[in-house]
Amino acid sequence: MFRRSFVKSFYSKIANYQKFNHHQHRRYSTSDLSVSPPSNKTTTDLVSFTRHYATCYWQLSKARLSMLVVATSGTGFVLGSNGAVDLSALSLTCIGTMMVAASANSLNQVFEIKNDAKMKRTVRRPLPSGRISKAHALVWASSVGLGGTALLATQTNMLAAGLAASNLVLYAFVYTPLKQIHPVNTWVGAVVGAIPPLLGWAAASGDISLNGLILPAALYFWQLPHFMALAYMCRDDYAAGGFKMFSLADASGRRTSLVALRNSIYLIPLGFLAYDWGLASEWFCLESTILTLAISATAFSFYRDRTREKARRMFHASLLYLPVFMSGLLVHRRSDNPQFVEDTAASFVKSSSPPLKTLEVEDKNSEQKSRGKKTRPPVAYASVAPFPFLPVPYV
Repeated sequence: MFRRSFVKSFYSKIANYQKFNHHQHRRYSTSDLSVSPPSNKTTTDLVSFTRHYATCYWQLSKARLSMLVVATSGTGFVLGSNGAVDLSALSLTCIGTMMVAASANSLNQVFEIKNDAKMKRTVRRPLPSGRISKAHALVWASSVGLGGTALLATQTNMLAAGLAASNLVLYAFVYTPLKQIHPVNTWVGAVVGAIPPLLGWAAASGDISLNGLILPAALYFWQLPHFMALAYMCRDDYAAGGFKMFSLADASGRRTSLVALRNSIYLIPLGFLAYDWGLASEWFCLESTILTLAISATAFSFYRDRTREKARRMFHASLLYLPVFMSGLLVHRRSDNPQFVEDTAASFVKSSSPPLKTLEVEDKNSEQKSRGKKTRPPVAYASVAPFPFLPVPYV
């Protein structure tokens, strides 16, 4: 009997001890939870805060468009580099260009808050949706704009910084208000798009030469069919936003498609000029011609049958044209610097003792120079002055 009662009391004590431990565990767990949520909440708030403004800055900067601008500037830098490319200077040029482009795009949205609020494709932007204040956006745009210009001025040269600053002013304070005043805004915007590759060229070489205008000319002419297609597809949206686009005054779309076709044809000589002016090899002529004829074919198809589907096809062709054209220039660029070759030959002549080698080098140099003069195509003499880099837009 005593034995049974002892066993029962022993097991009851064990049960009570387990209940006590379970209660204590719950109490301490609850107290831990009461302490930890503030820490977790602070971390969560910080992450959401950072993510919110990072998204706003990304959208204000139109990051994809800005990266396209950086790509054109970087291509211009590589083309303007004689021989080896300074990767450090290239990186700084791209960063400065990105900052200035982000500033220009942000200011564009600051000035067009009311217009963006009326358009379907822009109503969700940070400013019209109220996710960021106008003052905050202005501070952001001013900071990255000044910082990017200063970076280019200190790390490259004043010419590149001046081109960046002028392009910022042209885009934000000329092109942006013109969109609500006159259809000529599209041609001004094309000039804005043509400056970044010139900026990259100036950052690499320190000056602006004739063959440095090939890629800017391609950017200028390319933008007309690109934006004409976009403006034709989004006519209703642009009309709702109050923008004076060229396509809105052209109900039939004939003049819009004609502008696109004309500027597509203007792209054809650029491959030959790139070869004639020593920027690219002869293979680039063939590739550029095929590429340009392809986009011209889509523009002609849009001219014959002015529908949204044809405009969309031309728009997609323009998206393909630019990266392929720039890649062709980079692949087939002539990186040989004639001055460097001449200096190397001269130093070799001085170091060589036998006079026979000197005569052989001089004969080779004279043969190369005379051969270069004989093979120079006549198109170079006929295309410098009349080449329509900035054709007057007619309405």
